[in-house]
Amino acid sequence: MKLPNYDISRIIEMAWEDRTPFEAIKKTYNLKEKDVVSLMKKNLKKGSFILWRKRVRGRKTKLKIKNNLNYLRHQSKNHNKYR
Repeated sequence: MKLPNYDISRIIEMAWEDRTPFEAIKKTYNLKEKDVVSLMKKNLKKGSFILWRKRVRGRKTKLKIKNNLNYLRHQSKNHNKYR
């Protein structure tokens, strides 16, 4: 699936946010966790990707099942910056 640059940018931003679970990205962009990982690997520098993977691997807030948050999406103040 070919995504526009503003969607790729938003997905990367959501993936870096601590409180945005992968389920929210799936709901919004229909991308599974492995698709997000592939997108991040393709679009980030190697060092940034490794740092991101270390940061999110096993993190409670990135998986809705493991966290107790009642919302699916954390919306930053810059959310609509590309629209």
